[in-house]
Amino acid sequence: MSTRITGPEIERLIQLLARLPGLGPRSARRAGLHLIRKKETLLVPLAGAMAEAAAKIVECGTCGNIDVSNPCAICADTRREDGLICVVEDVSDLWAMERAVAVRGRYHVLGGVLSALDGVGPEELNIARLITRAAAPQVSEIVLAMNATVDGQATAHYIMDRCEHLDIRVTRLAHGVPVGGELDYLDEGTLAAAMKSRREL
Repeated sequence: MSTRITGPEIERLIQLLARLPGLGPRSARRAGLHLIRKKETLLVPLAGAMAEAAAKIVECGTCGNIDVSNPCAICADTRREDGLICVVEDVSDLWAMERAVAVRGRYHVLGGVLSALDGVGPEELNIARLITRAAAPQVSEIVLAMNATVDGQATAHYIMDRCEHLDIRVTRLAHGVPVGGELDYLDEGTLAAAMKSRREL
């Protein structure tokens, strides 16, 4: 018969930490112990920040970015070009493009990629909203900044087909983005160069 080593609150903390990407049970236990040891300087402020984030963060109804306002700061920025929409898979990809200062236009977050294996179809992604935005008279170009994976490229081709009837340019990032690479892990120089050398599909 096994005996409980810690209280249920600590176990719950460790179990929740283990759900984070890159953290297994052992890493979650180490992280949990570190937080508990630094309770006043780390755990309490972190808990407060997470509670505040959970209460205030919303998804932008226009582009799918996350922010504390709707529309988000990027969509509300009047200095940006309305004619260009950069399409990314996830919010982390949007942030990567922003760090590289590669896009001065607008964004559209799909919320994933098409994947028959995972049962993700067009209805599960923000593709319909993208096509509606792309049809606006001020839009002249859609940049497909998808990850260079099989599913990412399949999603790009699907969007390209859906945009065929529109009088806009459809471009994609140059192949400076390595095959199998993910935007969030690339350096700013590579992203900026890939954006500058985009081409017609």
